[in-house]
Amino acid sequence: MKILAGSAVVLPGIRDRAFGRGAEKFVFANNTLYDTLDPHTVFDASRVAVRFNLYDGLYRYVDNPPKLIPWLAESHTVSSNGKAYTFKLNRNAKFHDGTPVTSLDVVYSIERIIALKKGPASLYLEAIKPGTTEAPDPHTVVFNLASPSAIFLATVPDILVVNRAQVTSHEVNGDWGEAWLARNEAGSGSYVLDRYEPAVGWAAHRFVEHFAGWETDPIEELELRTVLETNTRVLGLMRGDFQGADGSMPYDQIRRLRQSQEVQIIEQESMRIFLLALNHRKPPMNDVHLRRALAYAFDYEGFINNIMGGSVSRNPGPIPNTMWGTPPGLKGYSFDLDNAQAELKQMTEPLRPLTINALAGFNDSEQAAVLLQNTIRKIGIEAEIEVSPWPVVANRLANAETRADIVPIFRSTFYVDPNNWIGEGFGTRYHGQRSLSYYSNPTFDRLLDKALVSDSQVERRHLYEQMAQIVSDDAAGIFIYNTRWYGPYSRRVAGVRFSPVNSGQDFRWVSMKS
Repeated sequence: MKILAGSAVVLPGIRDRAFGRGAEKFVFANNTLYDTLDPHTVFDASRVAVRFNLYDGLYRYVDNPPKLIPWLAESHTVSSNGKAYTFKLNRNAKFHDGTPVTSLDVVYSIERIIALKKGPASLYLEAIKPGTTEAPDPHTVVFNLASPSAIFLATVPDILVVNRAQVTSHEVNGDWGEAWLARNEAGSGSYVLDRYEPAVGWAAHRFVEHFAGWETDPIEELELRTVLETNTRVLGLMRGDFQGADGSMPYDQIRRLRQSQEVQIIEQESMRIFLLALNHRKPPMNDVHLRRALAYAFDYEGFINNIMGGSVSRNPGPIPNTMWGTPPGLKGYSFDLDNAQAELKQMTEPLRPLTINALAGFNDSEQAAVLLQNTIRKIGIEAEIEVSPWPVVANRLANAETRADIVPIFRSTFYVDPNNWIGEGFGTRYHGQRSLSYYSNPTFDRLLDKALVSDSQVERRHLYEQMAQIVSDDAAGIFIYNTRWYGPYSRRVAGVRFSPVNSGQDFRWVSMKS
């Protein structure tokens, strides 16, 4: 099947099932574009539904606080030297084309992740070298790590398994099937792709033969629709056009939805911090005094209490307050223009207008950009704001030369370890799209090196606390709040199994009343 760039993909025999025809659907209104379906090139919370519904990993995060449960793998063991992880696969697991999931598919998937060097690759590039993962039999896979890793098991759910035979049959010029998998799927997940259209979204139907079985009255037809405008998402929920939407709406819209007889709001503690990411590679952002001036120039209380309506909690550091590794009593910065001016006077780099790239459709990001622009003007700093869809911002983040000076952004939970936020955000080894700053500090990096191999959580806690204090002292980022999740769903919806990792978008647990 030949696919033209930007065109819709409709799989044979299911035209009546997709986008508006056929059985009643669960329609989820998403606030960003689905520009690709490849689970190994995209790794963010905005498009998490692709990973959780079309694909499976060896283990899976569920519930809140998040916990790991066996998934494609039934169990695992670790060698005495902490370097060999052996997983036993579920013999009943099969891909959507009916072929069994085998250890060779797992090996191919990790090799593909490492080769593409996108999405979750930064989690594995140092730990797993090409050609070292073994498949001694069809139901056993062995990851031979280059050195012991304190975070490997926590990241195992992010090794999403693709159908090796299916993807390799669509490889072109050694691209690992990337062009094909961007617009198709080759998974074993709870739902099977019916249709994909980059400007609209994607639709899928339930995979009846999924190895994990099904609860009573599961969703049969699932549609993930891109709806960038907040008011449209809100009105759609109130009219019953949508059965769910993202949990990061402005709080005034959550209040509005609470008044509707058609909508329920599910509240949960989250582990998603909001910060201003600073690009240290672009002078004068490499000047600590400018960064501290910016940190003092943000009106935290005004933003949280007035713009956010008090719906979130101040989070003064790089790790969520709810996660171990945050230093006790970390104060961070407060709004103080006198201190900001004093820091500016100590600058050694020449000042210039700054660039701020806010996320379109994310009210928090857009409002934070405007607030900062207004307050720093009072201390003599000019800034230009550009508002872009998340896929555009994500592409720019991958390169220090293309990313803006300041990006008001969220850091979500991909695995439950302090390294998810502070290590990846500020360690030199993670420079690239996963980095929040292109920040480098030799002392920080030495502590990080220790934390990544230690088998003692007590020691790791102490190391991450030191790292968090360093990042705060250096104003490596401007840390604002930790999110509380307010998931808006139709009152007909039940069984939403929220986890900070799945953002409430693991739909295999959900049912709808008639």
